[in-house]
Amino acid sequence: MRSVRILLVEDNPGDVDLILEAFNECRMPHEIEVVNDGQEAIYFLRKQDKYEDKRSPNIILLDLNLPRKDGRQVLEEIKNDAKLKRIPVIILTSSARQEDILKVYEQHANCYVRKPVDLNDFLTLVRKIEDFWFSVVELPPVV
Repeated sequence: MRSVRILLVEDNPGDVDLILEAFNECRMPHEIEVVNDGQEAIYFLRKQDKYEDKRSPNIILLDLNLPRKDGRQVLEEIKNDAKLKRIPVIILTSSARQEDILKVYEQHANCYVRKPVDLNDFLTLVRKIEDFWFSVVELPPVV
């Protein structure tokens, strides 16, 4: 069984804890890197500054409301970069705004998922992400 590398871009420490706890229940081997703002996500993906030795993720979980550079800007940079655009981006946010949903799909997000509030719902969501993205989908090779 292959290990999946995940980049979690999330500024809320409570949400980070919930997501990490939910991923601890995963059956699929995985590694999760966490960055807390959009600018750090771009540095990580481009292997700049302190991230030069980091391995590229197989998938990105991206919040929309981030400091320094919001998730919409991060998504736009990812999808306009020839080396990064193949990495699937799952928008994981609390926003239910139709404008947000439409905008990120126009920017080629791979899916849009609203964050649950309850831990059990988070566990269920992560299992569904795991079942689909890590078991059903053939992820592109990492560059």
